Amino acid sequence: MIICSKAYPRVGLIGNPSDGYFGKTISFTFSNFCAEVVLYETPELEILPSEKDHSRFDSITDIVKDVKLHGYYGGIRLLKATIKKFHDYCRENQIELHKKNFTIRYASNIPHGVGLAGSSAIITGCLRALSAFYGVSIPKYTQANLILSAEVDELHISAGLQDRVIQVYEGLVYMDFAKEIMDRQGYGDYEPLEPELLPKLYVAYRDDLSEPTEVFHNNIRERFQRGEREVVEAMQYWAELAVKVRSCLLNGQVEKIGDLMNANFDRRCKIYRISEENIQMVEAARSVGTSATFTGSGGAIVGIYEDEKMFDRLKEKLHELKIKVIKPKIVSNSRKAEA
Repeated sequence: MIICSKAYPRVGLIGNPSDGYFGKTISFTFSNFCAEVVLYETPELEILPSEKDHSRFDSITDIVKDVKLHGYYGGIRLLKATIKKFHDYCRENQIELHKKNFTIRYASNIPHGVGLAGSSAIITGCLRALSAFYGVSIPKYTQANLILSAEVDELHISAGLQDRVIQVYEGLVYMDFAKEIMDRQGYGDYEPLEPELLPKLYVAYRDDLSEPTEVFHNNIRERFQRGEREVVEAMQYWAELAVKVRSCLLNGQVEKIGDLMNANFDRRCKIYRISEENIQMVEAARSVGTSATFTGSGGAIVGIYEDEKMFDRLKEKLHELKIKVIKPKIVSNSRKAEA
């Protein structure tokens, strides 16, 4: 039996990055790229390396370039952390696992380090494959928590729940991480929305803007925990934007969403250190009439365009800056939400 599981990149449409600060967000997954995990039974347990884990290079320049793009440890550590958290979960919940071994490998064409949640997609795919191999059913909200724990507790990667929730639930989801909700049940309230409610969207990115999420977020969490007024008010502002966009989607008022997305990014500029290249990308997109905001930590943007003429102008404008533009193929809400 060969198990193949996929997970998709996500876009934080509005509200991000307030998921780590008891905020509200709306995100969607899209299938233009994917992370795929393959698992099959073998006599011994083995994790196979992917192209991101190779150790042979053409020159010293190539190894430096590889380290900047993928870090020192590649993706095998993601699989190891997921396997450990899955085992811990089963042990804590007295779920007995069979004694069969497996070989597991992954591949991903999700652009790396540009705010599309490529690492958590690999972990999500791995958790799905393990669950299928061992016949273990895990509630979706728990899956998201396990994926977050694999990154934060095992690998010490700065992360929040938003990415993991949308990659588990898929489709288009409104998330409420209010403190009283998190304290009461240990996870947020997750409301799937119909992707058909969305306006015409583009996603643009450039690989040379790749940087770890902890670089982008710098000391914001520390400032938030200190109660710094400017940061706390910004988090509240982004949460309110998510509420407004949800209302616009449900009431068919998509023409209002573009301005709200722009406001999301503009407020970021007031408290985050954003590179000139990222600002240039946003300004170039807006110059042809589209809206533009980050999809996540920077390096990729999302926005609304009115028609094909505007989309063509956008592609031409961003091509001059060596920025790639795509129309995201939104993943449907095929896997219905669980309480």
